[in-house]
Amino acid sequence: MTVIEIMAELESKGSDNIKKILLKHGVKEPFFGVKIEYLKPIQKKIKKDYQLAKDLFATGNADAMYLAGLIADDEQMTNADLQLWVEQASSTNIGEYTVPWVAAGGRYGFELGLAWIDSPFEHTAASGWATLNNLVALKPDDELDMDELRKLVARVEQQIHSAAGRVAYMMNAFMIGVGSYVAPLADEAMATANSIGPIIVDMNGTACKVPVATEYIMKVWDKRGGVAPKKKDVKC
Repeated sequence: MTVIEIMAELESKGSDNIKKILLKHGVKEPFFGVKIEYLKPIQKKIKKDYQLAKDLFATGNADAMYLAGLIADDEQMTNADLQLWVEQASSTNIGEYTVPWVAAGGRYGFELGLAWIDSPFEHTAASGWATLNNLVALKPDDELDMDELRKLVARVEQQIHSAAGRVAYMMNAFMIGVGSYVAPLADEAMATANSIGPIIVDMNGTACKVPVATEYIMKVWDKRGGVAPKKKDVKC
């Protein structure tokens, strides 16, 4: 499929009602309002296509950018590719899902995640924490830098209550990820999450709530009898 063909199909599947919902959740124009269920058949048909993913992302259309993440060949994505994507990811679904998925699945996820969390731009810092969260869910524990993760857990404890809204939200998600997937640090993450307590983030009038990290981690432990097995894929 070509970019022109895909954009025409996306436009045909767009919904004004879905647009209204997504706008409240931080998705920014331009986009058609396409349900993810309509993106899946296109993803299945294309599978992976490095150049097509980049071309779709370059349209600036949030529906096309989300699809780009689903079909991206993560291993082929360069450091420069990912840096460009994070800079252009102004919509929350792209910055906190699409870009982190692709970054975590490729060769540069950890180094870029660490760099992005230091960004003065809220959406980039949030992408960094989301990338690190995806990495702890994907990578075997023996491939993770435990000393660096321990420093990040301490950093969250120190900074989360003063962080910008979306950054705090993704810091909280990172704490949940460490507690749920990283066996050597699970108890430490739980203790830190307990010290932090509930996080308050403005959810723009939506029904969405910030998960309480301790409760979420405990549900995982109760269900799995400990930390959860690593994920094979984070894209959805």
